[in-house]
Amino acid sequence: MNAHGTDAHTTYRRATVIGGGVIGISWTGLFLAHGMDVVVNDPRPDAEELVLAGLDEITPALAQLGLPTVDLTARLHFEADLATAVTDADIVQENGPERLAVKQEIWRTVEQAAPAHALLATSTSGIPATAIAQAMRQPERLVVGHPFNPPHLVPLVEIVPGERTSAHTLRQAHDFYTALGKKPQILRKEIPGFVANRLQSALFRECVHLVTEGVVTEAELDEIVTDSIGLRWATAGPFRTFHLGGGPGGLPHFIQHLGRAMEASWPGLGSPTFDEPTVALLTEQAEQAFGDAPVGELAARRDRAQISLMRALAKTPDMHAQA
Repeated sequence: MNAHGTDAHTTYRRATVIGGGVIGISWTGLFLAHGMDVVVNDPRPDAEELVLAGLDEITPALAQLGLPTVDLTARLHFEADLATAVTDADIVQENGPERLAVKQEIWRTVEQAAPAHALLATSTSGIPATAIAQAMRQPERLVVGHPFNPPHLVPLVEIVPGERTSAHTLRQAHDFYTALGKKPQILRKEIPGFVANRLQSALFRECVHLVTEGVVTEAELDEIVTDSIGLRWATAGPFRTFHLGGGPGGLPHFIQHLGRAMEASWPGLGSPTFDEPTVALLTEQAEQAFGDAPVGELAARRDRAQISLMRALAKTPDMHAQA
């Protein structure tokens, strides 16, 4: 299926992906599987080889999602010149280096060369659209379209407006990602790291603390998470979980009876640093936990399990229905 927005004047048939790294490859595969022509822009001399190899790795997951993968790369092109790469684009998805000056230069060029109707989205994981758009004549056109890795698989896309991002651009972005089968969330304000990464970072900080304190090993902690809050949060997020934990009184009852005790524990949470001893310990335990299995093989196992979970959740459409 092609990715069509609900805006009658905008059809998304041609995409330009800037950056052929892990995120760029994932976006490229997803766009191709949805019937789009894709131009990948990456100045590296081996970019084509790397992207094609990456697409081979993610093709099985795309097929498991029910997307067409026969002749997946037939509509794929490579263009090292940025201005040329975006000339005919309906959507530009940028995944360049996480450096403000680099992104500003990229978008200065893109804005001048891309069609006026094109949706302009950056996959930045932490730089605000407001800062990037300072280099643009029309900052209202730029929006953050931040995926949760890997974009071809995980549904979430955080859409984050800059101070001058237009309502039209937000609608464009929401419609586009929805048409790709994603579950976009428009954040109400800019914040460093956005939402999902901040939550992930906060939890990982305590994970590192617990391992370095010798409370658990990495392998044990992973099992604890996947056998408890990982399962729980896949079906009900933190607030819904504690709302249900409050019984008939819901979240207010939970906070009244357990909130103070939880709050009292917050100062005792760890504040580890990635100093040499910590990195050495984490590395040693990672080698013990994950053995000699190639990362690609581990990722493929994860993706198969992720898809199975997503399919199971899809069979419960009323899971998040309001009372």
